[in-house]
Amino acid sequence: MLEIAQNFEQMTATLSPIILIAPGLVCVIVGLFVWLGGLGLRRLLVAVVGAVGGGICGFFIIGRNTMSAMISAGVAAVIAIIFEKFFITILAAALAVVLGFAILAGPYIENLQEPIQNYYPFNQEKISYRGPYISVHESIHIVKAYIVDFSDRIKQACLQMPVYNWIIIAALAAIFITGGFLLWRLTSALCCATLGTLLVFAGMILLLLYKGAEPISSISRRTLFYAAVFIAMIAFGTIEQLLLCPWLKSKAIRRKEAKKDKQRRDETTPHWRTT
Repeated sequence: MLEIAQNFEQMTATLSPIILIAPGLVCVIVGLFVWLGGLGLRRLLVAVVGAVGGGICGFFIIGRNTMSAMISAGVAAVIAIIFEKFFITILAAALAVVLGFAILAGPYIENLQEPIQNYYPFNQEKISYRGPYISVHESIHIVKAYIVDFSDRIKQACLQMPVYNWIIIAALAAIFITGGFLLWRLTSALCCATLGTLLVFAGMILLLLYKGAEPISSISRRTLFYAAVFIAMIAFGTIEQLLLCPWLKSKAIRRKEAKKDKQRRDETTPHWRTT
């Protein structure tokens, strides 16, 4: 898995900076909010995550075009808001499945014999360079080609994985679905902290790629250290949200109730013009 990410790292050297900077900043900012306060902003979170997840599924499953992604994103956002608690439970299980799959399927993805395809889906002589970088339009096409090719490699790895790996992944999903029904607040906080940590890591990697710092190569050399940092961030975000978000919610409720009481007193108090 890391070898493929390192190929992406090398490929980003000529991409337009906006392709790395814009999503990198968005991921870091949104990730920090979700990591530290996602439990208090659940409705907004499920709408955004539902739209993103629906858009990704629409792009890869329904059809690889923008229209199918936009339609599925809108439908998924509405469904996520209506079934908020159920959606967060499924999201927590999905995150567990993704992380478990990344660990278990990594060796099978690396052992694929077919090399990653050329990411330049057009004639090299016609590429428009602006200084050391290619244009934004061509950068988008290259990233899209990489994503499609990477998804094909994942499908191939799925066919090679043994049954016991799928049993482990299914067990992870079952544990988090059960936890969502029995310990919903803990599961929600853990889900928000994990999602926020993933977004922060992804955003920082994109920003460091723009600076030419080779963050993916650094992670591959110090895997245990970054894994420990990842787990520590999840633990801190989970505990912080469990402790702080109930206080914020109760404070908002008290403020709302005080406002209603004031309105009732104003309605019952006779005004000098009516006396």
